[in-house]
Formats: sequence, structure tokens, C-alpha cells
Amino acid sequence: MSFTNLTAEAITEFYITGFNETQNPKAVGCIILIIFLLILLGSSANIYIIARDKRLHTPMYFFICSLSVVDIIRSTSSSPAMILVLLADITAISYRSCITQMTVNHLAFAMEKFTLSLMAYDRLVAISNPLRYHSILTKTRIVLLTVASWVLGFAIIAVLTGIADRLPYCRTNLKYAFCDYAAMVRAACVNPDEYFIFTTVISFFILFGSFGFIFISYLKIIFTVLKIAPSEDRKKMYSTCLNHLIVVVSVFVPPFVSIILTRIGLVLTLTERNVLIIFSSLGPCLVNPFVYCFRTKEIRRQLFRIFMAVAPKQ
Repeated sequence: MSFTNLTAEAITEFYITGFNETQNPKAVGCIILIIFLLILLGSSANIYIIARDKRLHTPMYFFICSLSVVDIIRSTSSSPAMILVLLADITAISYRSCITQMTVNHLAFAMEKFTLSLMAYDRLVAISNPLRYHSILTKTRIVLLTVASWVLGFAIIAVLTGIADRLPYCRTNLKYAFCDYAAMVRAACVNPDEYFIFTTVISFFILFGSFGFIFISYLKIIFTVLKIAPSEDRKKMYSTCLNHLIVVVSVFVPPFVSIILTRIGLVLTLTERNVLIIFSSLGPCLVNPFVYCFRTKEIRRQLFRIFMAVAPKQ
């Protein structure tokens, strides 16, 4: 796995060619643009509503706000590049911009899972220890947990960035929808399988570690609710967890599907692979803010008040 960095001497920019086989690229670009704008709108609305209402300054809404920030970061790391390729036919991207895009995208990927894990912990404490909820999840502990998750995410992705930045590149075409680690490794003069071992371990830790924690948390929540709560309270508790579960499904199903398809040996075409990558990147970012906008009573009420305030009066 020894290598030297030939990038600065040989390659200064890449060309994103993942959409070369796409039919009606303008239409696809418009769809991605609309999805991107909806993500920005929904996530920004959640952040604004939570920030302006002091009654929503609780651990649960802090984590919802954190997830919205992650969604903005993740969608922004990939959507503009795809939109430029599809609508403006600008396929060139500088080496440094590509490395930065890869780093930010993978960081947001990791933080999405870590944030959902923190949200599961919040629900576990709220239901298992309701009387001690605010004494356990104090503002200081929330900040420490959030900072720790970001530090862990940065540490993990910094290793990927360091590896990618030192690879000897000899190909300029990236046959992916945007810059990511897999695309850059396949553009290097190396055996890609050797460099995918580390990412497999990292992906396993991030995906299955966070999913396992969420799964165990909800098992304990279910047992707690069945044991101590009357039927009416059970419905309220399940309702508070349902939003989070919908988001968990939207976030974890796409990568799990990708892993299953890889394990059974199914070979995807370039278009099919890019559809799966785009759906995995933008799908959860689109679902998350609107789930919390329309299914969370407090946010929905504040959103309605804002619309009523700005609506023209007869």
C-alpha cells in the first residue's frame, strides 16, 4: 500500500463523467435542483423555527436542528456539482475542490448516523427516565455529546482524506455523479480493492454501530412502554418516536440495499449505480426536514403562524 503523491505534478483537475449515459440530462438536472431547493427550504425552516422559539430549546429539538444542519451540509456537498454537470455541462472540477467535496460529503454521511444515534438516546432517556430527563440531558452534556460526535466524524474522515490526497492519480475521468472516495480511488494508479478494505471497516463501524445502538435503544423503549405505560400514554410515546423511526428508515435503507446488492454479486450499470448514490445522498435529506415540519405538532404550529403572519390580509 506504499505510494507517493504524483497529483500535484500530473493532475490538477478531474472530469465528472457519471452522467454521460443519462438520457434527458436537463430534466434530471432540474429534478435535482428542485430537490436541493426543497432540502434547503425545509431544513432552514426547521432551524429558524427552533431557534426563534425558546419553548423549543430542549434536547429533542436541538438534535432536530443538528440533523437539519447536517442535511444542508450533505446536500450542498454534492448537489451543486451535479447541477452544473447536468444543466450547464460543466464537468471539470479542480483537484482541491474534488478533495474538499469528498471530505464534506463523507463527513455529513457519518454525522447523519451519529446524530440519529443521539436522537435515539434522547428518546430513550425521555421515556425510560422522564423525571430525570432534564437532569441527565443537561445543556452541557448535550453540547459535549454533539462536539464529541463531530470530533469522531472529523477524525474518521480525515484518515480517508489523507489517503485520497496521497494517491498517485493517472486518470482524470470520474465515472461517478460527484467526487467521493470510491471515485477518486478508481482514478488512481493503484489496485482499488486494496484501498476499499479500510473504507469497508469504517462504513461497517458507522452504519452498523449506529444502527445497532438505535435498534437496542428502541428495544428498551418498547419494553419500558409495555411494562409501565397505560394504553393512551403508549400511543403518545409511540407517536413521539415515529418521526425518528421514519427518518431512520430513510437514512439506513439505501446503504443497506447497496450492501445487499454488492454481496449478492449484482453488477449495476453506470446509470443504476448513480441513481442509487444520488438517492442515498439526497433522499434522506429531503425526507428528514419535512417529516419534522409536518409531523411535529410544535414545529407545524409555528410554521402555520408564520404563514398566517406573512399572508396578505383581505
